[in-house]
Amino acid sequence: MVPWTMHTALPIRRLFFLFLASLFSLTTSLSADNPRILIYTRNQVGPGLYVHDNIAQATAAIQKACAEQHIDSDVSDYSGLFTPANLKRYKAVVFNNTNNEILDNEEQKTAFQDYLRHGGGFVGIHSASGSMRNWPWFWSMLGGKFKRHPKLQSFTITVKDREDISTQHLPAAFEWTDEFYYVDNMPTGLHVLLAGDLTKLDDPEKEKYPGKAYGDEFPLAWRHEFEGGRAWYTALGHKGEYYSDPRLIKHIMGGIRWAIGES
Repeated sequence: MVPWTMHTALPIRRLFFLFLASLFSLTTSLSADNPRILIYTRNQVGPGLYVHDNIAQATAAIQKACAEQHIDSDVSDYSGLFTPANLKRYKAVVFNNTNNEILDNEEQKTAFQDYLRHGGGFVGIHSASGSMRNWPWFWSMLGGKFKRHPKLQSFTITVKDREDISTQHLPAAFEWTDEFYYVDNMPTGLHVLLAGDLTKLDDPEKEKYPGKAYGDEFPLAWRHEFEGGRAWYTALGHKGEYYSDPRLIKHIMGGIRWAIGES
């Protein structure tokens, strides 16, 4: 698949999952004692810009898991929610397959920066690393900037930290089929959670990047504390049906729980 091409229509299946996501949004338990997160799904649309068709399925699965774990959640693609007063309501903001420019002005960017700097949490899923491509602060916060991926294929993932809340359910190594994301502009100090095996990856360009910068593996999930907040990211999750796999949902929910400070 050629990265970042535009979907021109919403299939019936996606509309169905959008309905499910809305239903979960309405029925999520509301409690003053529950932590609350914002699941943000904004994508910039236009010629040559790719929007994943997994967003509704991912949102429904995450909201269901949140409800089961007594985490309240709101879902929106409205960038106007990025104000100091509104962001204070959330323990974490989840960028669910966001892509390209998803904040509209400097005031929204400043509000997001201040939110992290005052202890907020961030979770990025899959194409979130392709968001805000002209904003170096965002690359540093997320842990890198999307560069490219080879064709979708199976590869081996090694768990680099088997004690982390987002990986402790996984075996030491496992096979996974996905887009193998490469990012660049990775800051030092990332705590790598998952790494993909490059040795058998079908990618004619891998000697150009990443080459041997990370040995025979490349990071696919990580976390770090950043400017007073917590940021967690996973590159996994290209297809909608992946969000029915308990391995991925437990992985993401572990990231959410870490970002809100429960581990």
